[in-house]
Amino acid sequence: MTNRLFLGLALLVGTSTVASAQSTMSPNAPPPPPAPVMATTPPAKAAADMQAVLDAQAALGAKPIETLTPAKARLQPSPADGAKMVMRQKGMSTAPDPAVTTKDVAYGADPMQFARVYTPAATVGAGAPLPVVVYYHGGGWVIADVNTYDATPRLLSKQLNAIVVSVEYRHAPEAKFPAQHDDAVAAYRWVLANAASWGGNPAKVALAGESAGGNLAVATAIYARDNGLTAPLHILAVYPIANSAMQLPSKMDSANAKPLNTPMLKWFGNYYSRTEADQQDPRINLVAANLAKLPPTTIINAEIDPLRSDGETLAAAMKKAGDTVDQKTFPGVTHEFFGLGKVVRGAYDAELYAVAKLKKALLN
Repeated sequence: MTNRLFLGLALLVGTSTVASAQSTMSPNAPPPPPAPVMATTPPAKAAADMQAVLDAQAALGAKPIETLTPAKARLQPSPADGAKMVMRQKGMSTAPDPAVTTKDVAYGADPMQFARVYTPAATVGAGAPLPVVVYYHGGGWVIADVNTYDATPRLLSKQLNAIVVSVEYRHAPEAKFPAQHDDAVAAYRWVLANAASWGGNPAKVALAGESAGGNLAVATAIYARDNGLTAPLHILAVYPIANSAMQLPSKMDSANAKPLNTPMLKWFGNYYSRTEADQQDPRINLVAANLAKLPPTTIINAEIDPLRSDGETLAAAMKKAGDTVDQKTFPGVTHEFFGLGKVVRGAYDAELYAVAKLKKALLN
């Protein structure tokens, strides 16, 4: 049996996002048993500036997420923390860009149902209504929050001269699937109803998200289509969760990648799923959804990422359904590279690419 075949079988049997037994709803629930993955080929080599961020994250004491409880995993340093460490080493400021102001506003009764509204400071109270981007953060629906993912909405607000609404949502395992998708839709409805009160134009709205949030962006656009809501003018999905199949190329060639590896996909699934069947729900397994008549979509992927093939297969499925899709995989970078443009050139290039696509959709 070849190493590649063995690895593929190990992934199918041991590291599927379909966990053999789902966790309880406690953030202290133990992690699932480790998967017997034996990848003999290391992932592709990261560019030097990307590797510097990964090294900094490791130096901050990051532990393997797949070995931790959610409560402990939420305390681990993120790639964004690693990037800030690199910035400090270079003598760069890590303070938030004052060109954008923020305020937190509740959209639901749960403490986690709020959004951080980013507004270009120079436009507050003046001029024509601004376009609006509804943004969903990543973290596998288990870890991270709007604080972790501050860089992207702040960048988009400044570069697009737009209001960006960064949506917080309930986390698993305390609130399992489909709570996150329900919150994403509720927040989108709320933005459409309230954007004008913030100086936004509810007729010029885009959806965006990273990783689990990229999935939410696409799933929310599908919901909007099916339920008569105002359709977003564009979808930006950065390395979205989109395909539950585990035999995909990137889930094998990037099985041991950093900061996301294939065993972590099982870990996330163990905590956000109610049952194994959830993994086949078209809200998670987007490639099986009805993808027809969706807005023009931009999908961004990283070369060194187990979710690379998710984005590539989603793009193919959307094109087959008749949608307009631009998909680009950036070399030498890993999951979580987007938003690190101040210290990672590949991220800077991806951010320019995304901004150009959104400008074309929102500002014309």
